[in-house]
Amino acid sequence: MKSYFRISGPSLAQKLSLVATIPLVLAVAAIATLVTVQSRALAEREIAALERQLIEAKKVELRNYVTQARNGFYFIYGRAAPDDEAAKRQVAQILAAMIYADEGFFFVYDYDGTNLVSPRQTEMINLNWKDLRDSDGVPVVQEFINTARQGSGYVTHLWPKPSTGQEEQMISFVLGFQDWQWAVGTGVYIDEVLETVAAARADVETRVRQTFVYIMAITLAALLVVFFAGLLINLRERRLADAKLKKLTERVFDAQEEERGRVARELHDGISQILVGVRYSLDGARRRLERGNGDVKSPLDNGIEQLGSAISEVRRISRDLRPGVLDDLGLGPALKSLVEEFEKRTGITARFSTVVFRNRLDQEAKIALYRIAQEALTNVERHANASEVKMDLRSHRRGATLRIADDGIGVYSSDNRSAGIGLRNMQERMEQLGGTLRILSSRGEKGGTVIEATVPLTHLKPPDTVKTETRREA
Repeated sequence: MKSYFRISGPSLAQKLSLVATIPLVLAVAAIATLVTVQSRALAEREIAALERQLIEAKKVELRNYVTQARNGFYFIYGRAAPDDEAAKRQVAQILAAMIYADEGFFFVYDYDGTNLVSPRQTEMINLNWKDLRDSDGVPVVQEFINTARQGSGYVTHLWPKPSTGQEEQMISFVLGFQDWQWAVGTGVYIDEVLETVAAARADVETRVRQTFVYIMAITLAALLVVFFAGLLINLRERRLADAKLKKLTERVFDAQEEERGRVARELHDGISQILVGVRYSLDGARRRLERGNGDVKSPLDNGIEQLGSAISEVRRISRDLRPGVLDDLGLGPALKSLVEEFEKRTGITARFSTVVFRNRLDQEAKIALYRIAQEALTNVERHANASEVKMDLRSHRRGATLRIADDGIGVYSSDNRSAGIGLRNMQERMEQLGGTLRILSSRGEKGGTVIEATVPLTHLKPPDTVKTETRREA
């Protein structure tokens, strides 16, 4: 199960996509919320302004109704005495006849609260309604009287609608006839206004929701585009990585087969031939002993000499595969031994220089630099046609650098395909360590080649660790 979760877990690209997507989603959510809040606030202000405008229009309409009614009977009221009952009846009849629209009417209450005129609700006439309250607890008639005593004004209240009998919101304009102690007024139901405001509010809410949906849809589309683009890039990168891995695997197999072939050739051409010579020497000595010829020293000496050569050859092959001096003494002595062996084998002048470098590098870096040195010397031997090679190993603030320079024709000649493979192997070793490989080569005769392999500081051990390991080896 652990292996399954490790394989099926998100890749680095997916994690980066997730890290990039989360802030985007949060930002869009914040923007959508802000837009929604601002839109609602703006819409509420507009709706409130619309409600005020509609109510003001209704109030102006009411004032006009009362003004027109007053102009119609003002000549009666202006000439009548406070106790002129005939004039009062005449004005009451005029007001009772002023019915307009579907629900409009005029009402009259004296300051004691008695209803004098109510043409659409005649059951209220001549009854005292001073203590009447609507469903909200507003003392409606008392508000009419108070407003009339002040001259005129508007009263907002609930009042039964004549057509339905249900209480509806109403605005009344009340005018005071101070000589007669009358509160004269008319009202208009504002249910249409409220319905208009409610419809406007519902329309705004619908538009806000639509805007929110549009933002979410655009965000989802953007996320899908990002997701599928990332998926395509991820698939493409994975295909490229698989192709590179396949090529790398093929090169590893080729390198293994090449190394096996080299070892097989060296065993066959070197050790096998020497061992055959040893066998012939021993066989000759045996035949001499069988014939009674006691002179077996010469073939035995020859066989011993050839066995010594075989042992040296086995050591050389073993050293090439894995030099023991690299583990025992460190990179510097191993490279020095490699250079000396190269000079002895090829006749090319080889020089090695370094500072005290024992155990400073970790094992991976030591092996990588040693293999790079091996590969470089092999290329020099096979392709460079050089007469001198210089190898230098130094540590510095950035890490450690191995520098190999020759005075040959360069690694880019037309017959050095295997040298190109070797250089690629060097590059891969440095990439695995996070280091760098620089190759400076000039075309033409005696142009020379310089190879610089730099290992980062992370592969150098601290001085305290090096001293401890040195004491242990001592």
